[in-house]
Amino acid sequence: MTIQPKAEYIVVQAEEAALKTASGLYLPGNAQEKPKTAKVIAVGTGVTEVLKGDRIIYKNEYEATNVKSGKEEFTLVHKANVIATVK
Repeated sequence: MTIQPKAEYIVVQAEEAALKTASGLYLPGNAQEKPKTAKVIAVGTGVTEVLKGDRIIYKNEYEATNVKSGKEEFTLVHKANVIATVK
């Protein structure tokens, strides 16, 4: 199944949360931060600021829509929630 976003939406795949701290301590599942960075999988026709393959930082994950396709999980984010690209 291919997800093609409409208008001003972006399909992203969240990056994995860190499993351990910088000092080497392992974090239990409930203490891990939810990722705010993601890889862009597809963009709608109204999105010109980011391209497929970019890495982005987005805000307000509660307004995002999570979708499952097979074993993979994707998130639909509105372009207004993208606050930066990661180089």
